[in-house]
Amino acid sequence: MSGGLAALLDDIAVLAKMAAASVDDVAAATGKASAKAVGVVVDDTAVTPRYVHGVRPSRELPIIGKIAKGSLRNKLLIILPVALLLSQFVPWLLTPILMIGGTYLCFEGAEKIWELVSGHGSAEETTEEVGDDQEKTVVSGAIRTDFILSAEIMVIALNEVADQPFVLRTVVLAIVAIVITILVYGVVGVIVKMDDVGLALAKRETRLVASTGRGLVRAMPIVLSTLSAVGIVAMCWVGGHIVLSGASELGFEFPYGIVHHIEEWFHRLVPAIGGVLGWTANTVSSAIFGVFWGGIVVAIMHLIPRRKAAAH
Repeated sequence: MSGGLAALLDDIAVLAKMAAASVDDVAAATGKASAKAVGVVVDDTAVTPRYVHGVRPSRELPIIGKIAKGSLRNKLLIILPVALLLSQFVPWLLTPILMIGGTYLCFEGAEKIWELVSGHGSAEETTEEVGDDQEKTVVSGAIRTDFILSAEIMVIALNEVADQPFVLRTVVLAIVAIVITILVYGVVGVIVKMDDVGLALAKRETRLVASTGRGLVRAMPIVLSTLSAVGIVAMCWVGGHIVLSGASELGFEFPYGIVHHIEEWFHRLVPAIGGVLGWTANTVSSAIFGVFWGGIVVAIMHLIPRRKAAAH
């Protein structure tokens, strides 16, 4: 009896170790997959507050909640099954799809830079209040835009765990979908309510509290502008890196080979901090390429059609 009990305890210990190892594997894979999606996450966080511009303060959080639910449905019910099927049956398609998504990121980043330089982006701002009848339209439009960003996040994450077993891929992608959705829309919720918090604090009688509130109100436009700028840089960096590494995987070594040479040169130049300098060089090179690649797409999508229209 004691021998049977000992064997059972041994089996339980083995199962516990396997479960712990599986949790570690899932955690490591999830962290790796989430890290590569950072550029799209920053952009998603920067874009979403625009959808509640002009909305009554009492409706801001409910609208963000609806967009978050739609985003989660996009990820779990549509994008996740399709991504898993692709990785299981046609994994060679992942790199081209990832490169298309990377090109889209480069295009978005370059287009925003073009809007800043040309001043065209300012025309999109509006102070008109969004009525109840428009709320559904605002939410559905935001969810459609989120679908593209969510698809890119999920494909980037999938690419990082493509060599893992099917069940682990499924668990990791589901966790990434949930965690990133909560992160993005949690941060967005905090951002859009900071003005209200600041105004409420500014009305307090305590001088320090009131000053803090006024400081929050003044700081929010700067925070949003900074977040938008970081989003642009992140899109160009991540998009450029995806396109360069994807081209290398498909056999076009030349562009990414140059980046590798620059990275290795910094490694040799200052061995003590060569890793940091090499990473920085890779990041800057990828961002520059992203702006260049995205600029080509912007020219094709915008400048050439306008010239044709002017010619006619």
